[in-house]
Amino acid sequence: MSPVPPPPLVTVAHSRAAISGRVADLAAFVRHSAPEVPLSKHPLWLDVLRTGLGHEVYALETTASGRTVGFLPLACVSSMLFGRFLVSLPYLNTNGVVAHSADVQAELVARAATLAEELNVRYLELRHEAPIAHSALNASLTSKVHMRLPLPGCSEQLWKGFSPKVRNQIRKGEKGGFSVQWGGAECLDGFHDVLCANMRDLGSPVYGKELFRAILNTFPNDAEICLLHAGDHPVAAALLLHGWGITEVPTASALKEQNPSNVNMLMYHHLLQRAIERGQRVFDFGRSTVASSTFRFKKQWGAIPHPATWQYSVLQGEVGDMRPDNPRFQQVIRVWQRLPVALTRLVGPLIVRGIP
Repeated sequence: MSPVPPPPLVTVAHSRAAISGRVADLAAFVRHSAPEVPLSKHPLWLDVLRTGLGHEVYALETTASGRTVGFLPLACVSSMLFGRFLVSLPYLNTNGVVAHSADVQAELVARAATLAEELNVRYLELRHEAPIAHSALNASLTSKVHMRLPLPGCSEQLWKGFSPKVRNQIRKGEKGGFSVQWGGAECLDGFHDVLCANMRDLGSPVYGKELFRAILNTFPNDAEICLLHAGDHPVAAALLLHGWGITEVPTASALKEQNPSNVNMLMYHHLLQRAIERGQRVFDFGRSTVASSTFRFKKQWGAIPHPATWQYSVLQGEVGDMRPDNPRFQQVIRVWQRLPVALTRLVGPLIVRGIP
């Protein structure tokens, strides 16, 4: 008897109207795709990006005999300044193809490359961790790594694992008299005030409140803000996303003038404790360039580098055209750092929504 051939693969590009009807099945598929799955892999991020940034979104789904075997979320980032890009997914550090077999991976990449051509974008960007071999993917960036810390079972073990230097910095922060607030939308104004000031100092346009409001509204039980105050004044803030076994911090800021107080160290200690309280096994500090100051900051907590392979199908120009380390942006960054925070708060969201 000849072997039974595998069922044919069917890949569909669900547009906005059809996505809501597929969220439950896609979420269940993603949830069981790995031992730890970040919240950033949840298909509801497509709704967040549509609501919070105005992106057109697509859910590529591959099925076999009616069962989901692959998923690729995509958002079309478009602006008059920079052009159009198809990304999985903007704002988030990791996403891309979720599939267990090479044939399904190839099917999804091929459909995404075709969609990129149909939408006439400059490039397709897939924010992978492990590379996928496909002829349509003709460029990659591997200069950054994910910094992740395996978490112990309790806060006492966490403290014992810190170096004496880290413990002393946390103690100094504790002596500053800062109050700690956890919450959702009620913390959004203070969170955004700190973020706007910090991003201006870094020379980067800031995301608007609408994005963070959409995140908090979409994930009311799994997204929360940590806000530290000096008196009534917010001085440090972070957004935490609690996934399946892993907590990530995609956005965190502290006011530059508070650097001597070590409030940032105090805040990160609270973030790590919060993840442990939630029963998480891993804390994701986000991506950093190897040997950079942010890399060293994360490494001092015990975080371990993990690969980040952002893959591209470049149709127009080059990948480096839109990277912040491109020399042509250095003068713009210096000018931005001298602008009033009130102006960058107003203009920044209009610019950053068009940056992949």
